[in-house]
Order: sequence, then C-alpha cells, then structure tokens
Amino acid sequence: MRTDRKVVVVTGASQGIGAGIVQAYRGLGYAVVANSRAIEPGPDPDIVAVAGDIAERAVVERVVEAAIDRFGRIDTLINNAGIFIGKPFTDYTVEEFERALHVNIAGFFHVTQRVVAQMLAQGRGHIVQITTTLVDQPIAGAPSGLAGLTKGGLAAVTRGLAIEYADRGIRVNAVAPGIIRTPMHAPDALAALAKLHPMGRLGEVGEVVEAILYLERAGFVTGEILNVDGGQHAGRW
Repeated sequence: MRTDRKVVVVTGASQGIGAGIVQAYRGLGYAVVANSRAIEPGPDPDIVAVAGDIAERAVVERVVEAAIDRFGRIDTLINNAGIFIGKPFTDYTVEEFERALHVNIAGFFHVTQRVVAQMLAQGRGHIVQITTTLVDQPIAGAPSGLAGLTKGGLAAVTRGLAIEYADRGIRVNAVAPGIIRTPMHAPDALAALAKLHPMGRLGEVGEVVEAILYLERAGFVTGEILNVDGGQHAGRW
C-alpha cells in the first residue's frame, strides 16, 4: 500500500467525460480508482478498475476498499456517473423515472456519503459533481424534466455540503456542462445540437476536464457550480 500520492475516485469512468477525467488525473500523477458498470482493467497499475452499479452500496464499499487497500487514501471524488433522458414530461415512464433516481441520485448518495466519512478521517478532500446547465437554463425545444429533477438536486446538495463541511477541510463543487461531444450523441444530431449554444458549437470533453482541474487546484473555491456550456446559462439568444 502506498500513501504518498493523491488518489481520485471517478464514477462513470469508462468512456466520454469519465475517461477524459481519468487520463487527466493520471497526468497529474494521481492514482485512480475508476468505476462504471462494465469497466475492465487496463495496463496501468495505478488505475484500479472496479466494475458495478455505483448506486448499490456493496459496489461503493468495493470502490472505497480498493482505494484504501491499494493506496491508503481518497483525496478527490468525481461524481460523473449519470444518465440523461430527454422527452416531454408526460411521456416519461415510471421505469425511466426510477432509473434516473437510481443512477443520478442514489449513485451520488451512496458513494459520496461513504467517501465523505473517509475524507473526514483524513481531514481533507474535494468532491465534484457533474450536473447540467439545463438546471438553471432550460430550453423550450429540449424538454428535460428528469434531468432538472435529479441533476437539480445535485446542484442544491453541492452548495449544502460545501457549507456543511467548509470548516472541516472538505471542498464540494460542481461542473455544469452544456452539450458535449461524446459517444452518447448520434453523429447526425451534432449539427443541430451545436446550435443550442450561443457560441454555435459543441463542447469538447477536454473543456469539461479543464474546468474540473481548475476546481481541483482552486483551494479557496467551494460551493461553486461552474458552467461549461458555450454561454447557454447566461440567457436566451
């Protein structure tokens, strides 16, 4: 077990933004415990893959145990796991509602509660949620009620936890992306999606990662929700 390097836990780590976060923290010299439902081990001995549903407490215990047993600490938690289901509010099914709560809320709750306990024992830590700019700036032509309900909850709890633990060495922040170029978007939809941003283009994974790394380094910043959305949050255009 090594205890001389920083350690980050990343959920939803197998592709897109999550994979970019993993590689960025490795570039900073962090050890990484990476989780997603079907993640597989790779060649880097300082990236420990823990497969499973982060909304299940037993999976959370395996993630935390992997970090402590292998590296002896957890310095940062990136709550990246989440789903987006966009459709008119009355079209959502009960199954979609329960799935959004399971991934976006239960996943956050279980891993964050367990990691905060570890960070309190250490006397320091940093937590970042990935939310969405739609929480504060909905788009009439892109209904997203479940995202507002669940990711809006994460935005609120980010501020609440930041205040709760500000004097105990734990910072809590969030990044709210606009539409980012990831595998979840069909290639033939990209041009239309780009027009939803005032800047007229999609965001890139690296731009979200840069925002997370800024928050990582910004020791006097807590309770912040940093929009990375090409200006979408600023108002209508």
